[in-house]
Amino acid sequence: MWVIGGYTFNYSTFHMVLNYNLESSTWDVVPINSGPLQRYGHSLALHQDNIYMYGGKLEAGSGNVTDELWVFNIPRRTWSLKTPGSPVQEQPYAVEGHSAHLAELTNGDSVMVVIFGYSPIYSYVSKVQEYNIRTNTWQVPESHGAMVQGGYGHSSVYDRSSRCVYVHGGYKALPANKYGLVDELYRYEVPTRTWVILRESGSARYLHTAVLSAGTLLVFGGNTHNDTSLSNGAKCFSADFLAYDIACDEWKVLPRPDLHRDMNRFGHTSVISNGSMYVFGGFSGVLLNDVLVYTFPSCQAFSEEQRCVTAGPGIRCVWLREHCVPWNTSQAKASVPASFCSTHNNVAEERCFKFSDCVSCTANTNGCQWCEEKKCISASSNCTVLTLELAEQHRGPLALAPPPSMLSDHQLSVWKQGARRMGHSVQNFTKCRVRNEQICSKLVNCKSCSLNPSCQWELQQQECHAVPAQLCGEGWHHIGEACLRINASRESYDNAQHYCKNLGGNIASLTTAKQVDFVLDELQKFQIQEKKIAPWVGLRKINISYWGWEDKSPFTNSSLQWLPGEPSDSGFCAYLERAEVAGLKANPCTANADGLICEKPVVSPNLGARPCKTPCSLRASCANCTSQAMECMWCSSTQRCVDSNAYVISFPYGQCLEWQTGDCLSQNCSGLRTCVQCLEQAECGWCGDPSDTGKGLCVEGSYRGPLKSPSRQPRDKDTMLEPALCPREKGFHWAYIQCPACQCNGHSTCVNGRACEQCRNLTTGPQCQTCMPGYHGDPTNGGKCHACRCNGHATLCQVSTGKCHCQTKGIKGDQCHLCDSENRYLGNPLRGTCYLQTTC
Repeated sequence: MWVIGGYTFNYSTFHMVLNYNLESSTWDVVPINSGPLQRYGHSLALHQDNIYMYGGKLEAGSGNVTDELWVFNIPRRTWSLKTPGSPVQEQPYAVEGHSAHLAELTNGDSVMVVIFGYSPIYSYVSKVQEYNIRTNTWQVPESHGAMVQGGYGHSSVYDRSSRCVYVHGGYKALPANKYGLVDELYRYEVPTRTWVILRESGSARYLHTAVLSAGTLLVFGGNTHNDTSLSNGAKCFSADFLAYDIACDEWKVLPRPDLHRDMNRFGHTSVISNGSMYVFGGFSGVLLNDVLVYTFPSCQAFSEEQRCVTAGPGIRCVWLREHCVPWNTSQAKASVPASFCSTHNNVAEERCFKFSDCVSCTANTNGCQWCEEKKCISASSNCTVLTLELAEQHRGPLALAPPPSMLSDHQLSVWKQGARRMGHSVQNFTKCRVRNEQICSKLVNCKSCSLNPSCQWELQQQECHAVPAQLCGEGWHHIGEACLRINASRESYDNAQHYCKNLGGNIASLTTAKQVDFVLDELQKFQIQEKKIAPWVGLRKINISYWGWEDKSPFTNSSLQWLPGEPSDSGFCAYLERAEVAGLKANPCTANADGLICEKPVVSPNLGARPCKTPCSLRASCANCTSQAMECMWCSSTQRCVDSNAYVISFPYGQCLEWQTGDCLSQNCSGLRTCVQCLEQAECGWCGDPSDTGKGLCVEGSYRGPLKSPSRQPRDKDTMLEPALCPREKGFHWAYIQCPACQCNGHSTCVNGRACEQCRNLTTGPQCQTCMPGYHGDPTNGGKCHACRCNGHATLCQVSTGKCHCQTKGIKGDQCHLCDSENRYLGNPLRGTCYLQTTC
C-alpha cells in the first residue's frame, strides 16, 4: 500500500512517500532526492508501474491549490512532472478534494478520470476531467444523463467490469445559495460519459472512503457534521459502516467496528487487497497513523444455494453452476434492480418530485417519467393535461371558455371528459431537451458562470442564470413586469420556495391586478380538470400585526383580499383559495399546500455581463478580503482569504484559529491591547512588564514563549522561539494559558494580588479600564485620559470619542462649538452662547 502526501502538523520530519507491506505489516520510508512539494487533498491513480498524483492544496507559501500532474515511477523510485503535450488544449481545473481513477475508453485509450473537486477560482466543479496517458493531453468532455452537482471530499470507486465510477456524498453547493453535506450516490459510465442518479444513502458525509467488493460498495467513516453555528448533534468523526448493494440499488448499515478503541475518523484512505479492506490514518481531533483491516465475508464459504443467495448484508452472492460466487455487474443481464431484489417500499411519486429537470428525472433508478407540464412523476402514473382544442371538438364553441356555473351537470361532465387527454411523457433521458437554465444553475460562482456563453451572473442574487432567448423562458408566462409559473405539486412553504429558487425565481408576490387576474384564470382551468389547487403565494407574517410580500413590498393589494375570518392565527404563510370567492388564507408554513406560484423578473436578453470580482483566494490582505460583504473570509492565523461558501472545507483539520469577516484592525497580535483579548487568540501570548500592574505587549507565540517568523506568513515552518522579545531576566513574564492576576492596565498596583488598590491617571473601574466622568480616551494597557473639551457648555462627553453632551439649548457639535442654525439659533458658542432669532 503506497501512501503519498497528506496533511500533518509538522512537515519537518514528513516523508512524502511511504510503503506499507500488507503481508508483513511493516512500513518502509522511500528516500526521494527531489520531487513535488507537500500537499493534501490530491488524488492518486495507478497505471502499470506509475502512480499519477494530481492537484491538491500546497502547504508551502500561500497555500494555493495546484493543477500539477506528477508521476511516481515505482521501480525507479523517481518523480517526474508532466507538462501537457499540446499548448492549445483545454487547461485542467486546479482542484482539491476530488478523486481520480484510471479507466479505459471504447477506443482502448487509458485515461485518468478526475471527478469533481473544489477550485478556489471556479468554486465547486461539476465537470469530469480526462487526462489521456497516450497523448499526454487534457480535456473536459461534455457529459450526458442526469444533471449532477460536484463537490469536495466525496468517495468514489471504479468498477472495471462495467467501466463505471460510483460517487458518494461530499460537501457541495445546494439550492438557494446554501452549502452542506449530501448523501447522494451517482454512477458515471466512462465509455458513454453518462451520469445516472442512484438511491441516496440517507447518511450525509464527506472525507470518507469507499471500496468495491462482491457487487457491494462499502463506505467507512467520514465527517457527518453538517452544522455551523448551531449544533444538532451530528458527529465530526464517524465510524459508520455502510454497504450499497449495486444489484438491488439498496443501502444497508453494517455493524460498527468493535476493536475496543476509537475508530471514529475522517480524512483517512482505504484500499482493497486479497479480500480485505485496509484503512490508514485520518483525523479524530488528532492525526492518526494506525492501520485498520476489515476482512470481507467469502461467497465461497457457502455450499448451499439458499444460504448463498441470502448472504449479507455487505456482500452479494449468486448461485452459479452449483457454486456460490460473488455477484458483479458483468452478470447483470437486465437493468438494476435485479430480479432477485425485494421491492422498494418508498413511494415513487415522492421520490420523483424532487427532480426539476427532464434528464435527472429520467436518468435515475426511481422509475420516473417527465410530463410535458414540466413535472416529474412516477412512471406508473398518467400525464394528463387540459386542452381547450379537444374540448371544442367534443362540444363545439360552447366548450371553449364557459363559466362552469352556466353549464348543466351533464354539460360540465362532458366538458371535463373532453378536455382531458393523455399528455406526452419522456422516460428515456436521451429524448430530453437540456435547457440552459439547468446547466447554468449548477455553476455556483461568477468565474465558472462566465465560462459558458449561454449564462450570465446575477450580482444581486449571487446566482448564475441563463441568457434568455425570450423574456421569460420556456414554461413561464410573461405577465406585466414579471414572469409567472404555476405548479400543482403539494409542498410546504420552504420546499415551494426552494423549487422556485431552483428555477431562478421566488414564490410569487401578486402585487398587480394583471397578475391576480391571470392566476385566477389559471386556477379555473385546474378546477375544470377536477384537480384541487390552492397554491402558496409569497406572503408571510413579518410580525404580530404586519404581513408582507417576499419582494419586500407591503400587503396593500386591493385586487387580492383575505377570505372572511382570515388571517387566522393558524399560520404565518398565505395560500390562495379559489372557490366561490377567491381570496387568501393563513396556513402554517410547515404544512403542505396544494400547489405553488413562482415569479421571476423579466430579464433583458441584451443585458451586458459585468466583470467578475477578484477571487477570494487571490486577495492577499484582510482589508481586500473582507471589502465585499460576506463574500470572503480572512483567516488571520494562516493569512489566507477563502470563499464564504467554502470555509468549512478550506481548513478541514482545524488549521484556521480565527476568522475575520469585517474587522481587520485587530487581526494581528500587536493590535490587541489587553491580556484577555490577547489570549483569546490561539496564536498570541502576553508579555507582562515588570511593574506587574497589567501593562504588557501582545505578540505571536506559543506556550514556550514568543515566536519570531522570518516571513510574513504566521506559523511559518521556520518560526523560531525568540526569548529576547520578552526577557525574563529583566523582569518581564510570559503568559499563554492564563493572564496574570493583577490586571489594572498600568494605573494601579493590586491588593491581595488581584484587586486594583487605587486607580490613578484619571481612570476608574474594577480594572482601571475607563476614564473618569469628564474625561475621555482609552486607558487600557497604559493609555491616557484627556479632559472633555466642550467650551464650557457641557461637563460630560462620550468616553471613547470625546463627543460632548451639550447642555445649553441651541448649541451643538462634537465640542459644543456650533449654533443650531436649522432651528434659528445664532451666536458664537466659543466666546459666549447662542440666541434664538425671532421676528417681530
